Amino acid sequence: MTQDTVIDVRGLTKSFGGRKVVDQFDLQVPRGAIYGFLGPNGSGKTTTIRMVCGLLKPEAGEGEVLGLDVLRDSARIKERVGYMTQKFSLYEDLSIRENLEFIARLYGLDRRVERVDQALADLGLVERQTQLAGKLSGGWKQRLALAACMIHEPELLLLDEPTAGVDPKARRDFWDQIRRYSAQGVTTLVSTHYMDEAVQCDSIAYIAYGKKLLDSRTSEIPKQIGLFAWRITGHPLHPIELELKGAAGVDLVARFGTEIHVCGKNAASLERAVRQVKAAHAYVEIEPIEAGFEEIFIYLMSGSIDNFQ
Repeated sequence: MTQDTVIDVRGLTKSFGGRKVVDQFDLQVPRGAIYGFLGPNGSGKTTTIRMVCGLLKPEAGEGEVLGLDVLRDSARIKERVGYMTQKFSLYEDLSIRENLEFIARLYGLDRRVERVDQALADLGLVERQTQLAGKLSGGWKQRLALAACMIHEPELLLLDEPTAGVDPKARRDFWDQIRRYSAQGVTTLVSTHYMDEAVQCDSIAYIAYGKKLLDSRTSEIPKQIGLFAWRITGHPLHPIELELKGAAGVDLVARFGTEIHVCGKNAASLERAVRQVKAAHAYVEIEPIEAGFEEIFIYLMSGSIDNFQ
């Protein structure tokens, strides 16, 4: 592990109830990166994050996080990592300020008043600092949770679906703050289901049912997957969907509102299938498009086998 690598884990494996939830997982994350962690529900993302931050001990595998051994140094790793869980986990009957003061005392921090003041200012919470946490909307709870994660100035931030259930403006503000932390050298591993967030990450690791299917720089993924796509519009679309599913050259048919996106790995075969539909249904319009991240990840997921089946 080099000084520029914050996470370097190999072969992490964890089972529950006799099923491998995470199976031989490798990940290398450089310092200061915003690394996206994607996958369907139940794919092992949360379990992996908990192994990385020292909350769960892997049954197999090895690695270092912040230069510390994931098997032997879990307590020291937890001290230097900020972990934001899916569910809001602060005290709802305490105010914003009281929650941050409590977290600062838990970490045994010096300059507590100064650190709390700075956290409130960084996340735009100064005007609301006396408000009870339980009365906050989802977006403000999210800001408070992030402030609590960062109050001890961690070098690594682990965010488990941090923007689930918050409005688009709150999500945008949240990502602006993550980029500011990145500019200060803080490394972030973030799991998300939102494709518009995934494309903001420097790199993406995709895990499906315990197996890593993809790990690459975000800009290189479309070329690496090599998926071709066409857009079909018209009415009605349902018969078109039925005709295309299972057609030669078609690997994916996905409905996007009032249009269908049809994707495949073989450009010529895909185009032939789409043009056959056009010839049979004069009311539809077709045009080639670039396969987006949503199509790519639906395609990856469709080829994965659920480890609970």
